[in-house]
Amino acid sequence: MPRTSRFSACALVLLVPSMAAAQTAPHNAEMEKVDTQEAPPPAGITGDWGGLRTRLSDSGINAAASYVSETAGNYNGGTRQLVTETGQFALSFTADMERLAGLGGVFQATITDRRGDDLGANANLGVTQLVQEVYGRGQTARLTQLWYEQTMDQFALKLGRATVGEDFDNFPCYFMNLSFCGSAPGNLVGSYWYNWPVSQWTARLRYNDGDRYLQGAVYEINPHNLDDNFSFGKFDGATGVMVPVELGWDPDPAAKTGIGTYKIGGWYSNAPGDDVYLDIDRQPRVLTGAPALRRGDRYGVWFSGQQQIFGEAEKGKFLSGLAVFLNVTYTDHRTSTLDDQIAGGVWWKGAIPRFPDDVIGFAIARTHVNALVARAEALDPAAPPIQHAEYAGEIYYSLHPFDWIEMRPNLQLIHHPGGVGNAADVGIMGLKMAITL
Repeated sequence: MPRTSRFSACALVLLVPSMAAAQTAPHNAEMEKVDTQEAPPPAGITGDWGGLRTRLSDSGINAAASYVSETAGNYNGGTRQLVTETGQFALSFTADMERLAGLGGVFQATITDRRGDDLGANANLGVTQLVQEVYGRGQTARLTQLWYEQTMDQFALKLGRATVGEDFDNFPCYFMNLSFCGSAPGNLVGSYWYNWPVSQWTARLRYNDGDRYLQGAVYEINPHNLDDNFSFGKFDGATGVMVPVELGWDPDPAAKTGIGTYKIGGWYSNAPGDDVYLDIDRQPRVLTGAPALRRGDRYGVWFSGQQQIFGEAEKGKFLSGLAVFLNVTYTDHRTSTLDDQIAGGVWWKGAIPRFPDDVIGFAIARTHVNALVARAEALDPAAPPIQHAEYAGEIYYSLHPFDWIEMRPNLQLIHHPGGVGNAADVGIMGLKMAITL
């Protein structure tokens, strides 16, 4: 199964597109898509560099560095009990070309470097979704962003190398389990939808009409982008393109409470994929051993909604109170091992009055294994376990002992890991930390 993650919604790197997606989720330093007209990024543990960071920001240049660490140990499930740590360093550079050259655009460059170990693999947890979302896509350095976005009245055109999830089905990554992190399609069909930190050549056009928007893009699908090496971009090996389209509603920036974010979209790809059940003669390939039937296209749809129930808001950002979310994704059942996922949860910021910036998060998810896969498993002479659906839950408490660090101890429970009904439940104790350097 693809092991993917999307750091653009989970790192401290300050991504600064001029048409940034607003978030109803609790505001913190970890996913701050900063408007270049606002304050400079937080100074972090290295300080303001003698005032240099502020002066650079005033001129339209922001530089930021961060490290996200995720430590997890299984107290139940798997074949052995372990504790592992994995993380990602990121360095980003943003230039406001309106301030620098009067062009009305933004240039963005980001380099990421992942390291560490995956508890799921090392302890044989058998889960469909990573219990440490920042792991995956190779423990290597990557050019994750290199794009320019030009604003023209109500339109914004973005060109260069980008990740799909930073623009489509964008969702914050406060939780540590991948079921509740980032753009869900990339977590289900990661063989061709590449989330952070894997970039690809793209052209995206967005139209804004007040708090509504409509956007579409074309992404090159090139499996070489998954190679474990640093590259400024692959120019050969493409197998097709993916075209996502999204209609969305952003929070009202004038609202003082009750803000919400809603988006619905779908994608189509002409890159071929193997049928999960049929062979080239349209017979069950688990019985014939013949090559898989090649499907000429793939597709899917998604819905994502976040709504503040009570509390305060300012400039479209969640300041306090309770917010809920719901994410629903359906993929092409002909070619997808994981064909749908439903995830929902709550955030409560300021639940403890003495600590108004702390956040409690709770979420549950169902990740479904394609019924065609289960049918093939039932026919398989080797009699593997038959998969159906995996259920995951996580609760965390987010605290800020210092301005430059955010810590989230968490508990995870995975029922029917891998969708296997008689598999032992997996219990995880974890700690996610985001450090601004």
